[in-house]
Amino acid sequence: MHSPHTLMEIAATLAREAGELIIEGRARALVTSTKTSPIDIVTQMDVAAETLLRTRLSKVRPDDAIMGEEGEDTPGLSGVTWVVDPIDGTVNYLYGLPHFAVSVAAVEGGTDPVTWRILAGAVYDGSRVEWKAAAGLGAWRNGKRLERSTGPTLSGTLLATGFSYIAQRRVAQGKIVTAMLAHVRDIRRLGAASVDLCLVAEGTIDAYYEHGLHPWDFAAGALIASQAGVTVAGIDGGPADSHLLIAAVPGVWDELRDSLEQAGARRPWDTPGA
Repeated sequence: MHSPHTLMEIAATLAREAGELIIEGRARALVTSTKTSPIDIVTQMDVAAETLLRTRLSKVRPDDAIMGEEGEDTPGLSGVTWVVDPIDGTVNYLYGLPHFAVSVAAVEGGTDPVTWRILAGAVYDGSRVEWKAAAGLGAWRNGKRLERSTGPTLSGTLLATGFSYIAQRRVAQGKIVTAMLAHVRDIRRLGAASVDLCLVAEGTIDAYYEHGLHPWDFAAGALIASQAGVTVAGIDGGPADSHLLIAAVPGVWDELRDSLEQAGARRPWDTPGA
């Protein structure tokens, strides 16, 4: 058996260490490569932060596997996999905007979000705010317990979302946003999925959805939100995955999902050219 509390404390320590590294290195951050498109950037600090996380994990949890955004998957023997994002919100980071974070999560059951169980996670953002959670034990923001059970109706919801770095997909996502504007208070696009989920957990944002997330984008944040009382699921109510994640308090989640489906969120890439 793996202790979620112990794993949470490891995740929080490592997220903080990597977070301080990238905050201190921000002034000298430079684009070194791109990924899915010319605007999907990587800086040398992304690589440095992931190297730090992998090095530290190899010492404190040598039998665990590691899956990170910037490196090759490392196999393990324990059944635990660490899912790490060294900088979630790299564009914000490069431009000097505050919404970026290090995300560290421990999961069991493989690396497929449909079947894994998230045991622990931590998110450390550019303002030095720490969120953390352990399965079955709760979630915290800077040591204060997070609990969300109620929220505004959908019409009063401040809804967050994000967009793909592939232009044609952003066009399809923009059509969904346009349709959703009629159903909610307003929409925000902050640029870091892990932070968005933590803001829902603490109630700063009411709800959040996004298509096309990678496992490292949401593993820690999804656990933090769900342990705070938020429903985090895919469009059919099953586990959130890389197709679509929807996060809202239980009393609003169904209505939000229905509105998203009417807006075309179930199969947004059916749009010609998307």
